[in-house]
Amino acid sequence: MNGFLGEFLGTFILIVFGTGCGAAANLKKSYAKGANWMYISLAWGMAVTFGVYVAGQFGSDGHLNPAVTLGFAAFGFFPWSQVLPYLLGQFLGAFLGAAIVIIHYYPHFKESSSEDGNSVGIFATGPAINNGLFNFLSETIATFVFIFTLLNLGNFTQGLKPLIVGLLIMVIGQALGSTTGFALNPARDFSPRLAYSILPVPNKGGANWAYAWVPICGPIVGGLLAACLQAVLK
Repeated sequence: MNGFLGEFLGTFILIVFGTGCGAAANLKKSYAKGANWMYISLAWGMAVTFGVYVAGQFGSDGHLNPAVTLGFAAFGFFPWSQVLPYLLGQFLGAFLGAAIVIIHYYPHFKESSSEDGNSVGIFATGPAINNGLFNFLSETIATFVFIFTLLNLGNFTQGLKPLIVGLLIMVIGQALGSTTGFALNPARDFSPRLAYSILPVPNKGGANWAYAWVPICGPIVGGLLAACLQAVLK
């Protein structure tokens, strides 16, 4: 239960901060409307930092990400017995976080049409250039770099390491994230996309489910490759 609770609360914090910055940058009459890519990358990095801190305080390893959990478990860095509680916590926490952002920004959603920025892009990722193969490769490469680095940080819930993880997310966003929006995380993408799709968001656009396989499959493959390399090198 500690693993579930930590992952649930940590991922909840991650998504409140991350999708909250997406809403702030996109919705009409928000003071942050039109914020640049540096704002987005930094906000998501700090969202991960504080999510990891919260998760660690409630007894989990601060994965917040099925690609981390599955990659670590597949190559012996994490026990399989904990995988299901971690995954449940991540997907449920991400959904609740997105729901809270919808409530918080509800008047701004009412003021914004899909043309104004009221789109699934607040909650989930999409490609700058729609090319399924290369979008998949982008997510795979970015997640590989992320998780391989993560595997070499040791216990990343302690001390200043969550801040280092956040800075890692930020630089991945700046270096590799502008092709697909750097999901890196199936729960971070799927659950907020689902929340936007099924909750009563005013004036919303489509959820682009045709693309949703990319931020699910790409990160999982990237995580497995990174953990495989780590296991071979160790």
